[in-house]
Amino acid sequence: MSRRNEDGENVGLAQRWRWASCRSGVLGLCLALAGCAGRQDAEPRTVRVEVPVTVPCRVPVVQEPIWATVSLQKEDNLQTKVRALLAERQQHLGYEAQLRAAVQACQ
Repeated sequence: MSRRNEDGENVGLAQRWRWASCRSGVLGLCLALAGCAGRQDAEPRTVRVEVPVTVPCRVPVVQEPIWATVSLQKEDNLQTKVRALLAERQQHLGYEAQLRAAVQACQ
């Protein structure tokens, strides 16, 4: 079944397909423009957004103690050296406890 144009020539299937696609394209464009015409602008509104902010840690600086073994001399006897080492161990334990407390205060 062939179709004839105004001049009496046969209109092929490809040409009919072009006309159909052109018509559907124009129809789609009209629908798209009609959709844009009915669109309303969104009204502005204020939205509160909670954002975490880093706060610097304000803990007093832990001063390093003067260690007991600093004042030892080479000529000191063994008992003096051992006592200084034991005293310094206690100093280390106290210093570490202060450092841990400062770190825990910042968390």
